[in-house]
Amino acid sequence: MKNNRLTLAARPGEFIKKSDFNYETVELPSLKEGEFLIKVLFLSVAPVMKFYMLDGAGIEEPLKFGETMRGRGVGEIIESRHSDFQVGDIVQGKCGWQEYVICDGSPYYMMYKVNKHGLSFSTALGILGMTGFTSYFGLFKVGELKKGDKVLVSAAAGGVGSNVAQLANVKGAKAVGLAGTDEKCRLLTEKLGYYGAINYKKENIGERIDHFFPNGIDVFFDNVGGEILDVALSKLRRYSRVVLCGRISQYGDRENSNYYLKNWHKVGATRSKMEGFFIYDFEKEFPKAEEEMVEWIKEGLLTYQEDMLEGLENMPIALNRLFEHKNVGKQLVKIS
Repeated sequence: MKNNRLTLAARPGEFIKKSDFNYETVELPSLKEGEFLIKVLFLSVAPVMKFYMLDGAGIEEPLKFGETMRGRGVGEIIESRHSDFQVGDIVQGKCGWQEYVICDGSPYYMMYKVNKHGLSFSTALGILGMTGFTSYFGLFKVGELKKGDKVLVSAAAGGVGSNVAQLANVKGAKAVGLAGTDEKCRLLTEKLGYYGAINYKKENIGERIDHFFPNGIDVFFDNVGGEILDVALSKLRRYSRVVLCGRISQYGDRENSNYYLKNWHKVGATRSKMEGFFIYDFEKEFPKAEEEMVEWIKEGLLTYQEDMLEGLENMPIALNRLFEHKNVGKQLVKIS
């Protein structure tokens, strides 16, 4: 059986290019005992993938030239010699940028079986996968959300941010989101549950925060870092919580990625806390989060936004859309 895949051909610059990868067709080997074959249905992209190509992001070994690009996907098992994984099972885990993947079920692959809820299997990479879990645990566990909290969210139209306001609404809190276009700002308030929206490219961020939350913010869910984080720190109320989820504003230029915060002292002055997190620290609680979010989706309290391209060859374009701030919701690519 033939397998199409994308392998690393060059280290990326500020943006991802198709020429950073080689499109290859290889013959799949026969399965060994304990292995199973997955036909990939959807692949996910995330900003951290750029650093897999550069230095491993401090998580894994840097990707070598000629190696298949890493990434999470969801797929169907079409052949199996593994007792715990059966033909017809839908799974999600480390699939890589390819149409088929042979897996042995070892911890490295982080392979989970996907429950069938009547929703698209793509949700296992979005709202019911690591993206949704990041929104859920970032807001509820790290952000310690309380009823009545005033929540500010950066990159609010992205994969993680697009879920946060609705989760806040479920718990009786109110969220305002930042986005970079008027179209995205309308999406935030019309479809994604945001009380208000701030166009950070056109408006004075500090003044608009004061407009929506004159007494300050209780939770800042930050996906951006840099200057926006600095402004938000100046607007903290006492005992606020700053959730450090991402810093995409500093992912483009690795050599100039350090932004020195001017308002860091506000954390201490307001008795607040600023905390980062690793989503797999909450792995044992994933089933509970999934169960709750499925119930909220079916009740109409939670919707999800997917930005879908099609075709393995478009994976570089999909990844680059994150750095061009073009994606609306979770960026995915349909493979099969």
